[in-house]
Amino acid sequence: MLPAVYTVFYLNPGATPEVCAIVAEQLPEGWTLLTPNGVPPNRTGARGGFALELARCDFILVADHPVTAGHIAAAPRLKMIQHQGVGYERIDLDACRSRGIPVALTPEGTSIGVAEHTILLILALYKRLVTAANGVRAGRWPQWTLRDRSFELCGKTLGLVGFGRIGREVAKRARAFDTRVVYFDPEVLGPAPAELDVTDAPSLHALLAAADIVSLHVPLHAGSRHLIDREALRSMKPGAVLINTSRGGLVDEAALVDALLSEHLAGAALDVLEREPPAPDHPLLYMEQVLITPHIAAGTRDALRTKMRAAFTNLLRFTCGEPPQHVVADSIGAPTSTRAS
Repeated sequence: MLPAVYTVFYLNPGATPEVCAIVAEQLPEGWTLLTPNGVPPNRTGARGGFALELARCDFILVADHPVTAGHIAAAPRLKMIQHQGVGYERIDLDACRSRGIPVALTPEGTSIGVAEHTILLILALYKRLVTAANGVRAGRWPQWTLRDRSFELCGKTLGLVGFGRIGREVAKRARAFDTRVVYFDPEVLGPAPAELDVTDAPSLHALLAAADIVSLHVPLHAGSRHLIDREALRSMKPGAVLINTSRGGLVDEAALVDALLSEHLAGAALDVLEREPPAPDHPLLYMEQVLITPHIAAGTRDALRTKMRAAFTNLLRFTCGEPPQHVVADSIGAPTSTRAS
């Protein structure tokens, strides 16, 4: 008997042909991959509407694009949604549940890239890297003007809000810089592995008050939206910096702007924002002490290959009658098998 073949719609309008080609490398034999152009990758053709792809697909593979009730209604053959990452807040779980469509996540391939990017942002912010490099490019030589505002990671206290897969990878790398690491995560039961050499903070307030650097590694949901609000920012140590490589909605950006303008915080480095891309007049874009990258912490070729391999393996499990891994509980009412960070 010939193996069953399926059609996967890669709902990622921002994907370049090169990205789509990497996705296609991992496609199971005989399966069809549709891109938002309505044609397989590496071919040309007129751009089609999503309705054409949705009507044909058995599976949706999605990155950060919304999956609405309208998308789901337009996909009569849809059997499962596979998110290539872990942040599923833009998928309409009520619509999935009403159709019995599971939503699964792909934690594989995320942790290393995000942990490396977190350390990159800390070092770049502490060393005023962008300001220094742009100064040289503009014909200046700011050898001394940045010295009183530059710092070393060694000896500082890094506070990790969230201590799941990514938080632990950040801790391992930060300890290599002789940094003290504290964390707060009420979902972590029992002490952290001894080899990580980290300290469990008794509360979020205690962590914020102790840390020179606060880095966020928790999922976004109703209970965590604006977790870092005005009160939390006031609780942070004067002169501390904030790092966010998780989700923009965790931070009250208006409150963050005020904390930076008052110089209560020395800086912030953000890979995520509440609105992506931000409005052209967003004040954070024009603050020298703020470093913003375009949601690329896990955006490496290495991570993409790992993610696609894991995503298609999960879809294959489903087609073979096995329960998929890392299913979001609210999509079908089943136990969640993974954390979102």
